[in-house]
Amino acid sequence: MHSLSLEQLRVMRAIEICRTAALGGHVDRCSHCQHLRISYNSCPNRHCPKCQNLARAKWLENRQAELLPVEYFHVVFTIPAEAAVIALYNSETVYGILFRSAAETLLRIARDDRHLGAEIGFFAVLHTWGQNLLHHPHLHCVIPGGGLAPDGARWIACRPGFFLPVRVLSRLFRRLFLEQLQSAFDRRHLRFAGELAHLADPEIWTAYLKPMREMEWVVYAKPPFGGPRQVIEYLGRYTHRVAIGNQRLIAANSDEVTFQWKDYRRPDKQKSRVMTLDANEFIRRFLLHVLPPGFQRIRHFGFLANCHRKPKLKVILRLLTCPAMELLPQRKPCRQALEQIRACCLSAICPDCGIGILHPIQILAPYRWPATPPLDSS
Repeated sequence: MHSLSLEQLRVMRAIEICRTAALGGHVDRCSHCQHLRISYNSCPNRHCPKCQNLARAKWLENRQAELLPVEYFHVVFTIPAEAAVIALYNSETVYGILFRSAAETLLRIARDDRHLGAEIGFFAVLHTWGQNLLHHPHLHCVIPGGGLAPDGARWIACRPGFFLPVRVLSRLFRRLFLEQLQSAFDRRHLRFAGELAHLADPEIWTAYLKPMREMEWVVYAKPPFGGPRQVIEYLGRYTHRVAIGNQRLIAANSDEVTFQWKDYRRPDKQKSRVMTLDANEFIRRFLLHVLPPGFQRIRHFGFLANCHRKPKLKVILRLLTCPAMELLPQRKPCRQALEQIRACCLSAICPDCGIGILHPIQILAPYRWPATPPLDSS
């Protein structure tokens, strides 16, 4: 079995001890019946399936003010398997190239007067997995349907139901990605080991890239969102997703793990299937998707880039001032969801009597063996 990186070991350890005595916690007591409840702290590692709800709610709350009363589009950029295998050994470098080349593709084509002729803004979310947990890097881009004119004096809307031609996007994306990949090779920023060790030879590397220059790369546009409300629903599902959530797990023991997955290659509508993997293989597949420490998997570009997001959004909203502003979702629902999640961390209705409120009465320090055994939370 291949050795694990330090970051993969950290992720495994965080998930193992999540919401256990090892992280400490607190004891709650009911104000009515004196019922006691023990709650242990979460990791909160971004790869943990149990620790993304609060982070997701905070992120959605911050995105509310950035939504525009326009049609939104969803474009996905995928790299071929020959490039994906290089990313396994050079994740930070190749994933960075994926972000930069996809962003430059969208920005450049959108500025072209033959297409939109405007400065667009969007955010991109990196996913590295397929439904079967195998390595499948791709980028989900959510884009408002239009952009600022070059002089910044008007909003240029795209055609209803159509954003940019995917074939043009695919060709430029392929060229930009391979150019940056070649540049990384020339600067010795790529590491080759094991089955890829032979690619360190320049001649073999050139021959390896040649088929990728000729094949069609997959860039596709999903059906557009109906508006900002649908965008919020999408964001809640995709932005803080991990390789597999607990809801997909069917059964698990020390030997095997069984989970649900969707086979999108099946032509019929019955895409839902069940897969059983050896426990070690399941863990191996899950750890393929551990990102480098500090790597940003959600990034903003164009007029939504952090450096000038606020001033440009003010201009755009002023240009779009019309009754359509009423289409924007109110900030209240997301704020309420965020407050509810926070409230659950502090107090809750007593599950025993259903009347009183549970209040924290004791802080539990992290448990370190062979100290006093932790309290039983069952």
